[in-house]
Amino acid sequence: MVKKNKSKSKAAPLPPAPVADPVDDDLMDDLLAQLDSRDQTVKQESAAVLDEIHIQKQAEQLEQKPKQSAKNRFQARLARKAAALAQSIVPDDPDDQARLEKEAKDEEEAIDRICKQRGRRVYQINPDGHCLFSAIADQLTLLGKLPSSQATYATMRAAAASYIESHVDDFLPFLPTTDEPDEGSGLMSPEQFQQYCHSIRCSSVWGGEPEILALSRAFRTPIYVVQGGVPPIVVHDPSGDASANNVITQDGVWLSYHRKLYGLGEHYNSLRPAPPS
Repeated sequence: MVKKNKSKSKAAPLPPAPVADPVDDDLMDDLLAQLDSRDQTVKQESAAVLDEIHIQKQAEQLEQKPKQSAKNRFQARLARKAAALAQSIVPDDPDDQARLEKEAKDEEEAIDRICKQRGRRVYQINPDGHCLFSAIADQLTLLGKLPSSQATYATMRAAAASYIESHVDDFLPFLPTTDEPDEGSGLMSPEQFQQYCHSIRCSSVWGGEPEILALSRAFRTPIYVVQGGVPPIVVHDPSGDASANNVITQDGVWLSYHRKLYGLGEHYNSLRPAPPS
């Protein structure tokens, strides 16, 4: 009787190496906002949390995946940003703290000078990652262009994202790709562009120049940004006419842009009309 050859059983594949769970998007948003706080204790606590969850390692793991989705690339960039911000915090360094305080004071004085010249006063906006959108909502309500019931950052985020989505050619050249510099054309892919718009609409990722321009055009209102640098007033005109950048009127959205006020991140406040003296 011929014995049948027993088939050799294949060795079970090794289990994959454990990978840390990605940070929840809402938690990441909160931690990034807290890193902007003027409270040194809050900043240090946020940095400690980011260190405990090994944020740098998570960024590396996301970037090493062979097939990355736009969402994974976006999460990796956020993780890198959070790690860099956390590492930049120097706890209890008197000299460094004194330097930051002086820079913040100089910036505040420069903005105050422009406000006095233009009859404006700073109205503080919560530094929660939504500050740009909240500040613009506040201004549009004062101008009568937005009902107070809709004066929320969510309304502004939706308006900015919708305008950018419907004017791809106007914005895509100014939105860098999330790929490596030597890959592709340097422009966002359609998938990346949709992820970018989704993040503007649905997360607390910070807004910037593209969103200011989008809201200026969506509401057909010039937006003036007062800052401590040069030029002291940055004009965003909805017409796109370069010559309009030299025309500044009171009938527009007025914001202040702070690089130093909250230590690490950019921040926007609303500049309301000053009461008569």
